[in-house]
Amino acid sequence: MKKPVLVGKTTWHSLISNVRQFISADKVGTKAKWLFLLLIFFLFGINGLNVLNSYVGRDFMTAIEDRNRAEFIRMALFYIGVFAASTIVAVSYHYAEERLGLLWRRWATKQALISYADNRVYHRLKLSGEIGNPDQRIADDIRTFSVTTLSFILMVLNGSFTVIAFSGVLWSISPMLFVVSVLYASAGTFLTFILGRPLARLNFDQLDKEANFRGSLIYLRGNAESVAISRREGHLIQLALKNLDDLARNFRSIIAINRNVNFFITGYNWMIQIIPALIIAPLFINGTVKFGVITQSAIAFTQLLGAFSLIVTQFQSISSYTAVLARLSSLIEAAEREKATLLSETTYSVEEGRVAYQDLTVYSAHSGRLLIKRLSVSIDHGTRVLVRGSDESARAALLHSTIGLWHVHEGHIVRPSLDQIMVITELPYLPPGTLRELLLGPWPEQGAIDRMESIRVSEDRIIDILSKLKIEWLVARFGGLDNRQHWENCLPLEDQQFLVLARVLLVGPRFAFLEKPGTTLDPEQLDWILEMLTKRSITYVTFEDQEGKVNPNRYDMLLELQDAGAWSYKPIKDAKIINFNSAAA
Repeated sequence: MKKPVLVGKTTWHSLISNVRQFISADKVGTKAKWLFLLLIFFLFGINGLNVLNSYVGRDFMTAIEDRNRAEFIRMALFYIGVFAASTIVAVSYHYAEERLGLLWRRWATKQALISYADNRVYHRLKLSGEIGNPDQRIADDIRTFSVTTLSFILMVLNGSFTVIAFSGVLWSISPMLFVVSVLYASAGTFLTFILGRPLARLNFDQLDKEANFRGSLIYLRGNAESVAISRREGHLIQLALKNLDDLARNFRSIIAINRNVNFFITGYNWMIQIIPALIIAPLFINGTVKFGVITQSAIAFTQLLGAFSLIVTQFQSISSYTAVLARLSSLIEAAEREKATLLSETTYSVEEGRVAYQDLTVYSAHSGRLLIKRLSVSIDHGTRVLVRGSDESARAALLHSTIGLWHVHEGHIVRPSLDQIMVITELPYLPPGTLRELLLGPWPEQGAIDRMESIRVSEDRIIDILSKLKIEWLVARFGGLDNRQHWENCLPLEDQQFLVLARVLLVGPRFAFLEKPGTTLDPEQLDWILEMLTKRSITYVTFEDQEGKVNPNRYDMLLELQDAGAWSYKPIKDAKIINFNSAAA
């Protein structure tokens, strides 16, 4: 099967679009424009000094030929001055280039991260499996993209300035030498492209294979305890070795292509040194030109040919760059497709005052077993619901389909926007971070202008909620709100769950879905928490199995999920609750 084109019109459109967005961004775009103008100024300076250097070099060598000591000393001083000025300008140029590259990388990575989080694209991409290693593409490929794109733009500009600066110099020395430089560079570019054409695909594959190898090692580290207990080192080491073999095999192909390209490029570069002498030396021998002209012609020829031969000299970098560009473009396209698919879905509609299921039918994602059949239930804001059933998969399917994380086979779901629904899972999930970061609000479903600012919570509110939950001691124990911790190693499950509840209370959503809260909270604590949610007008829906103890006084309705997708929905007072928590009542 023919392999797809790596870089097409869509890829170049993405590149141009990214550059336009960067230079038009508030604050960052203005700073980028000034840095770019400064770089152009330095390029003019570098090329002007190079031209001056060619004339100084010519007169310097002519002074040696004429044995003119005074002229020799004067030209030597000029040489030193030109070198000093060139050093200052070149260093300033590279500094400005690195600053602009960092500015671009930071902006592009920030935009990618926000896009990755919007509409939970990260989750949808993982489910589809369409894009491999999106984390590496964001972390590494954007860095390469921003730095290399800027470098190539500047090289093209510098090459253009060099052509303008040295074409006249070389033509004035020898029109034939100018024509030879153009023909030599054209032939070199064509042959380099033919020899190195496979590198773009190989570099594209190499990036994925390197990421797969690194991913297998990260998995081993992340599951170290489970692996040590189960003694499954062999399985994971075998996987890592397979990934290592894959990347080594692909890299051997890259090395073979590079060998052929390097044979040609090395010979190409050696010939650059002798071609000017072959054409100008006869003129010197005939007395037509001075000896210094040979030196000047070599400088001018090398500069001009370097400008004409960008593809030859940078071919390996270009092939790696096209692979990075294609990978980033495919990530952007996949993210846009997922967003478009989400927006075009008719399964969900937004209504802030209720959660409703209309003829909802869902199946197991793995076995295809029917879990819920034609569920039609409306839960208005303020109606406290207990969901029970012996089938854990059915309960999980209902919860996850409500928030868009389970495929709905048939039916329709009405719900508030996702930032008005929060889920308290059976086991708390607290990623490493500070207390302040743990209590950030949910990512906005409808992207705010400044998303991070929109989810921050004031310190006074944090302290107030922690005090109400009687866990304000966490602030003193861990040195304030801004000390980073691995919370799963620092706190018992009960305190971890209280931190999750603190976040819910700070956000104040319309609905809270509690998954088997009795696992981490005792009956008195759970009763207290449900009372607190009620007082704050947070409607809760609790998912419990048949054995879980509950206080019926805390619920208005009971939704029972039965075998073969059957269900019933009735007032709690009409239901028979087997595990009644009398102590809480």
